[in-house]
Amino acid sequence: MEIPVLIEPVAGNGYRARGGEPLALSADGATPAEALAKLRQLLHERLQSGSRLVSLEVPSEDNPWRKMAGIFKDDPLFDAWQQAIADYRRQVDDDPDHP
Repeated sequence: MEIPVLIEPVAGNGYRARGGEPLALSADGATPAEALAKLRQLLHERLQSGSRLVSLEVPSEDNPWRKMAGIFKDDPLFDAWQQAIADYRRQVDDDPDHP
C-alpha cells in the first residue's frame, strides 16, 4: 500500500511526517528518516489491530450542466448574440467613466 506523506520541519529542530486521510496519522522525529520510520510503525500498529482499508465506489451523478451543452447549436441568432455581447464589453472597457 502506498499513501502520500508530507514531511515538514517543526520547531525544535525536528521533522513531522504526516499521512493523509483516512489514517490521519502524524509522527515526529529528529530527522526526516526517523519521522518516516515512526509513521510507518504507527501505520503498522493501526493495521495490525484489525483495521482495514477498503475502496467504496460511490455512483456519481452526471454533471447537471451537461444537458445544456449544445442548446444553441442550431440557433440562427446565436452568432449575432455573441457579437453583441463582445461589442458591449468593448464599449464598457473603452468608457473611462464606467467603473
